[in-house]
Amino acid sequence: MDARAILDRLVAFPTVSRDSNLDLIDWVEGYLKGHGVTARRVPDATGRKAALYANIGPEVPGGVVLSGHTDVVPVDGQDWTTDPFAVTERDGRFYGRGTCDMKGFIALALAAVPDATGLKRPLQIALSYDEEVGCLGAPPMIDDMAGHLPQAAAAIIGEPSMMRCVTAHKGGIGWLVHVHGHEVHSSLMDRGVSAVMEAASLIEWANDTNARLRAAPPTPLAAAFDPPFTTVHVGTIRGGTAHNITARDCEFGLSFRVVPGEDPADHEAAFRARVAEIEARMQAVRPETRIEVAPHFYVPALRPEQDGAAEALVRRLTGDNGRHVVSYGTEAGQFQERGHSAAICGPGDIAQAHQPDEYIEVAQFRQGAAFVAKVIESLRD
Repeated sequence: MDARAILDRLVAFPTVSRDSNLDLIDWVEGYLKGHGVTARRVPDATGRKAALYANIGPEVPGGVVLSGHTDVVPVDGQDWTTDPFAVTERDGRFYGRGTCDMKGFIALALAAVPDATGLKRPLQIALSYDEEVGCLGAPPMIDDMAGHLPQAAAAIIGEPSMMRCVTAHKGGIGWLVHVHGHEVHSSLMDRGVSAVMEAASLIEWANDTNARLRAAPPTPLAAAFDPPFTTVHVGTIRGGTAHNITARDCEFGLSFRVVPGEDPADHEAAFRARVAEIEARMQAVRPETRIEVAPHFYVPALRPEQDGAAEALVRRLTGDNGRHVVSYGTEAGQFQERGHSAAICGPGDIAQAHQPDEYIEVAQFRQGAAFVAKVIESLRD
């Protein structure tokens, strides 16, 4: 199968993060087996999802990992003009959910397997799950790889970067917050505790924190990012029973996107200190009230490396000598945290990711194919 045929097959699997990805994993495992490659699965705790990785070539150190995630974001509520789970070629573009982020790169990596012959160092393919909901599937996969594969010299994460060499991204840390209040009639609200209003105090702290971080002079590394500072975000919130009742419950997610060079633990400490202040105020009215803070995800930042093997390889193969950083998080930081030299380089524009009528330019797809072919050639040296 060529890369386009594989892309068609991958996009046809509706691997939205809330659903299973096992049909896709089954297919990839069968495809690799058909080329004499044995893959290893790393299932999640539910058994509904799995990561998969494989070693092509000799089992020696110094190879290259091509890494991608199999999950995609939902299409619910988006106005698509094509079937999101079928690839449509139009005006020099491949449309479909995941064509850009990032089944296009996975298709290119898989299509190159038959050509990965005569290697002196291995090509390793690593496919994770639940990247879109916090990069949850990569850490157990990378840890399992460490116990079963020789250490690669470089990990290339094929997130859409327009085939530029990205050497840094922000980290992420997030929590699920549940404010437990006490219900009374709103005419007697001083005797109750409104979970919604106390949650609003915590969210207002997030707004104040953003203003403070925005006003501070950026470090030289942070200055390269857009925006050039750590940010705090609340995306969804729900709570309350009726307009005339102080809310018993309020739940929301709160997360930081942390620039490299800053310690996420410092931001967490400030957040938890504010939680404690608000909780003390609540309990002064009703001692049984409280704020639960449950860890949701942690994605380490990707830091620029001194003489990094991944960066050197990507720059040599692409000819890109520019300095590129991104504000979104990826599995690159998780590979780096576990001892891999890591960089991001993949086809497509991140601006198209998650959008209705998501697409990848055919020219980018071809450029990605040429890059993967060069990776394989480098492993013959």
